[in-house]
Amino acid sequence: MGRHYRTIPGTIFDILNYLILGIIGVVAVLPFIYVVAGSFASDAELTQRAVFLIPETFTLAAYKFIFSTDTIIHSIGVSLYVMIVGTLVNLFFTVTMAYALSKRTLMGRNTVLNLIIFSMLFGGGLIPTYLVIRSLHMLDTYWALMIPGAISAFNLIIVKNFFQELPPELEEAAKMDGCTELGLLWRIVLPLSMPVLATFTLFYAVGHWNNFFSALLYINDPSKWPLQVLLRQIVLLSQSAAGDINSMDPNFVQPPEQSIKMAVIVVGTIPILLVYPFLQKHFAKGVLIGSVKG
Repeated sequence: MGRHYRTIPGTIFDILNYLILGIIGVVAVLPFIYVVAGSFASDAELTQRAVFLIPETFTLAAYKFIFSTDTIIHSIGVSLYVMIVGTLVNLFFTVTMAYALSKRTLMGRNTVLNLIIFSMLFGGGLIPTYLVIRSLHMLDTYWALMIPGAISAFNLIIVKNFFQELPPELEEAAKMDGCTELGLLWRIVLPLSMPVLATFTLFYAVGHWNNFFSALLYINDPSKWPLQVLLRQIVLLSQSAAGDINSMDPNFVQPPEQSIKMAVIVVGTIPILLVYPFLQKHFAKGVLIGSVKG
């Protein structure tokens, strides 16, 4: 094979490209590093130093305050349960409905697709949704965090488009061998759909992990609070404790309010970040692969 010679304009373009992307990467990462560093710093240092990446005085006071009880461990378990079960519910309904709608011979297919697109533009509203949840007796249950958003219309359309791009010869060959529709979906379609499924698994999982507002509306039992709601209560508790410090016991140690806020961000972000490395290789391919044809 002959040698590959690079032109001077091409080399300059590569250098500028790497430089710009490197700057963007640093700008994106530095704020999170500051938040992590601030979670280990004292409130005095956070007040005196505008920006820093390494705290001068290392302290675990914020994390000790957050993990002072076993409640947060239970709350993490609740969030993991809602995330895992909710993601499975999302994938089941999304995949089965997308597979059915990918069949152009399906009766009423265009009507259903138009209704799906309509739901992307218009919603029922907060109060009607709450009334529906209450009428279905799902208040104070984990189903209230999973069922209302069981299918994302956008994700459904992307998965449907991906299924439509699969070679029809595979379906014909499988049916000639006596494969049913469910067997075709399970044995042929799903194994070929791992990139798109991995991508939307991550999307759904992140959505459940960060779900805050739904739990605030529908869950009144503190023992069923997911992590995000409990972290909000911890921040509010630290603020009220700091504001009412004069009426407390003289030996009471004032919680570091600012560093607690940063520690809350770290505790709420790190667990879901650990999932990304396992699904990153499927990310770009899964998003783009079903987004061209309709």
